[in-house]
Amino acid sequence: MTSARTASVRRATSESTVELELNLDGTGVSRIDTTVPFFDHMLTAFAKHSLTDLTVRASGDTDIDAHHTVEDVSIVLGQAIREALGDKSGISRYGDAIVPLDEALAQAVVDISGRPFLVHEGEPAGFEYHLIGGHFTGSLVRHSFEAIAFHGGMTVHVRVLGGRDPHHIAEAEYKALARAFRQAKALDPQVVGIPSTKGAL
Repeated sequence: MTSARTASVRRATSESTVELELNLDGTGVSRIDTTVPFFDHMLTAFAKHSLTDLTVRASGDTDIDAHHTVEDVSIVLGQAIREALGDKSGISRYGDAIVPLDEALAQAVVDISGRPFLVHEGEPAGFEYHLIGGHFTGSLVRHSFEAIAFHGGMTVHVRVLGGRDPHHIAEAEYKALARAFRQAKALDPQVVGIPSTKGAL
């Protein structure tokens, strides 16, 4: 019987407080309140499409900027993913997905490798400066992915293949990451032990 792949992580700094719980073998149920509405929307999509049950409660200095809260929630999400994966025995390890949202199209590839790395490219010029929903800067998409990848111990490649509307582009990116992660974290009955010739991930 496989042990539960769950984690509960809390992080408190002078800039934010984050409490997060997840279950990698869930059905995509989420309860998200980061006080950054568009980020709540992205995390809800990530949970739904990765089939990860996710609860997030966060507060921070959003009167200054959403940056600290988004960064700290993403750090904690990565930490929780790494903790819940355990020794990674039996996982598929790799996942890839291409996801459309109307005119936007994004591709994500995930390797639960133990080697943190992010390659992120293809967003249109000026995307990083756009305020989505009036509060979430486009640059935070990459920043969020970087924190998740580095603290989750994953190699992540995300490419925007097309798109015009910043909301659609960001959402396609998060959904593509979710679908790729869903494949990578999945338990594969054909995998015996840890899927690496080194014997560790």
